[in-house]
Order: sequence, then C-alpha cells, then structure tokens
Amino acid sequence: MPPETQSYRATWAGQGDNTMPLYLMLSKLTDRGRATVKEHPERINEVNEEVAERGCRVVQQYALLGEYDFATLIEAPDNWNMHRLAIDLGARGSIVTHTMPALRVEDFVKFMIEQKAEDRSKSA
Repeated sequence: MPPETQSYRATWAGQGDNTMPLYLMLSKLTDRGRATVKEHPERINEVNEEVAERGCRVVQQYALLGEYDFATLIEAPDNWNMHRLAIDLGARGSIVTHTMPALRVEDFVKFMIEQKAEDRSKSA
C-alpha cells in the first residue's frame, strides 16, 4: 500500500491508542431501501453486523430527518477498506452514501498544539 494511502491515525506519532480511523457515513435510502426498512427494520442491525464481518465497526448510528436518513460513525482499518465498504453497501441499491474521514476532537486539538510547537521551534 502506498504511504500516502495510510491513515493519518496509523501514522501520527502522537497516537496514544490503537483505535482505527473514523469515518462519517451519511446515507440516503432509495425507494428500495425505504421499502426494506419499512417491512424489516431489523435489517439495519443485520447490515451493521455485516460491517463488522468486513473488519470495520459501527461506533454510533443515528436516524435523521432531512436530506440524509442515517448518520453512521464507522471505524475502519484504512481508506481502502472504508472505500470498499461504501461501494459494497451502495452496490446493493438500497442506499446512496456520502462518506468522509472524521477526526476525534481531542486528537485534532492535540495535533494542532503539537504543530504549533513544531512551527515555533522551526522559526526560532
């Protein structure tokens, strides 16, 4: 795997735990997906189990009102695996997804503080 494809979480020297990168998946049900959820709402939990079988993990999931039907926070080993998961889920024809990497705020703050200190040391 090319170095530029490795996740930030896996390569960041300040990482203090073994958590996988996070991704926010916003999804819209298609007509087919709405019919499935209406008749078999437990299918949502079954799909979450399938996500786990692919080496990823649903951390949190919310049903939404508005443009998207669900917001799902997913841990995945890397961008490659998350990309494959999004394609596999979308290929079923029941959802359309919009997926983006997500950083934990505490990790972001720590990184920014470290970068600020690094910038100061470079300019000194």
